[in-house]
Amino acid sequence: MIYLKTDEEIELMRAANLLVGATLAEVAKHITPGVATLQLDKIAEEFIRDHGAIPLFKGYNGFPSSLCISVNEQVVHGIPGDYRLQNGDIVSVDCGTKINGFCGDSAYTFQVGEVDPKTKQLLETTKESLYHGIAMAVDGKRIGDIGNAIQTYCQERGYSVVRELVGHGIGREMHEAPEVPNYGKKGAGPLLKDGMCIAIEPMINMGTKNVVMEKDAWTIRTADRKPSAHFEHTVAIRKGKADILSSFELIEKVLNN
Repeated sequence: MIYLKTDEEIELMRAANLLVGATLAEVAKHITPGVATLQLDKIAEEFIRDHGAIPLFKGYNGFPSSLCISVNEQVVHGIPGDYRLQNGDIVSVDCGTKINGFCGDSAYTFQVGEVDPKTKQLLETTKESLYHGIAMAVDGKRIGDIGNAIQTYCQERGYSVVRELVGHGIGREMHEAPEVPNYGKKGAGPLLKDGMCIAIEPMINMGTKNVVMEKDAWTIRTADRKPSAHFEHTVAIRKGKADILSSFELIEKVLNN
């Protein structure tokens, strides 16, 4: 069942999503060589709770943390721990909040110190592909149009698209219908309607599209251990143009300082 949101509900979702962006910006201030990923998680949880929200991921199906922190070849769902970020790492930070009964969900892949130019290019392409997907997230298009736009953009540049993990509907729950793959056929899949809210999140690999699960039963990494990038926005489907509810603005202000 796909739930269409009212304008009032979309504004509540915007508040949750803007808090995610602010949280990621707070985390961005501390992403430097030597910081432990668990420390970043503590910063995020405190920030979220101080703003009257709850961390959406903590306790979800038993997940132990407020953030998913995935480094280098880790694609998603990395558990924060003792690992200290190193110069040249890339780190995907995925964050969710719930406030006033509605959810926010967004992710950003950060560079730690001096990153290899080829890896930087992967990040840039993944982020650009997110906006190509969002351009298709309008009333009257279909889910397959979003995935096709992302897939085409990334594969033309020599990257591969993870198949096992997908974006999702979002609202009162973090994961609602429909699923939003980052690959697909134009004109296929569920019809997009004004008021649908979805999280679009390309997960793009430098090498093979194949992934494996680590022993912790959460962390997903690339099968060939080559880097993977991940960016995510929550959007509301509208007529003519998608309404992006999350924001990278505060994150990029921190990064550009």
